[in-house]
Amino acid sequence: MSTTNQLDQLKQFTTVVADTGDFASLKQYAPRDATTNPSLIFKAAQMPEYQYLVDKAIADNKSKAGGTELLHLVLDDLLILFGNEILKIVPGRVSTETDANLSFDTEALVAKGRQFISLYEKKGVARERILIKIASTWEGIRAAEVLQRDGINCNLTLLFSLPQAIACAEAKAKLISPFVGRILDWYKKSTGKDFGPAEDPGVVSVKEIYAYYKKFGYDTEVMGASFRNVGEIQELAGCDLLTISPQLLGELQKTSAPLARKLSPEIARETKLEKISLDEKKFRWLLNENAMATEKTAEGIRLFNADAQKLAQFIATKL
Repeated sequence: MSTTNQLDQLKQFTTVVADTGDFASLKQYAPRDATTNPSLIFKAAQMPEYQYLVDKAIADNKSKAGGTELLHLVLDDLLILFGNEILKIVPGRVSTETDANLSFDTEALVAKGRQFISLYEKKGVARERILIKIASTWEGIRAAEVLQRDGINCNLTLLFSLPQAIACAEAKAKLISPFVGRILDWYKKSTGKDFGPAEDPGVVSVKEIYAYYKKFGYDTEVMGASFRNVGEIQELAGCDLLTISPQLLGELQKTSAPLARKLSPEIARETKLEKISLDEKKFRWLLNENAMATEKTAEGIRLFNADAQKLAQFIATKL
């Protein structure tokens, strides 16, 4: 009987990342990296213990501008301040998300990515420790391609399908975050059925992406994201990275049942998969053919934008 808890077992073959803006959780579960998004930052910014970061972002920018311009400066700075604090706790990288309302604007995304890196570098943070998060739209993937050539690493998020994953790998994105739980949500709603972890459509999707990358020799890292239950995580043990909420990290820590490795490059290379060649027309067609991926990408962008707006309103009341 294994006495090591499942979180420690998972760490032996998968890089564990914490999906939170809450520093206490980071200290508790000792992940290597951390990911944030507008929803998580909005949640953390309202917590009394992080009020000092909100105050600092406002104080540091008050004299630079007024009105909407000041609000934008404060919001960007707040993301960087959270990222900077997180990097004092985790030994690896933090993912900082670009504005959801730029998801279809390649040039604006490139500019935002460069801006974030320059803000971090002013704080003495090396760009190797930052992942710029961008939605996996065609325009977002093109922006990542430009940023990667600049030596700025990107995390392509809101990713729900193999065509999105292939386009990211061909753009040489550093990392992708295929969503698991949101895929499950869509299938449960559209079929009215429940799925066990092994049949979970989100799990199946990430396994296929992982296998494709390993079989065809892509370097892009696969980081499963958006989990609804521990079963999904257990099924993806062995994936390059998994980003997990504090609640599910806690559940993994509480159980010491043996955890089997389910994904490995060796098994992946044996998978029967055909290579798909993509250009913009093919990408848009395949994504359009996948109702779940089309709906979930669009919805994810809307939801992140809504939370970014809520954060902006919250900050505006303090200016």
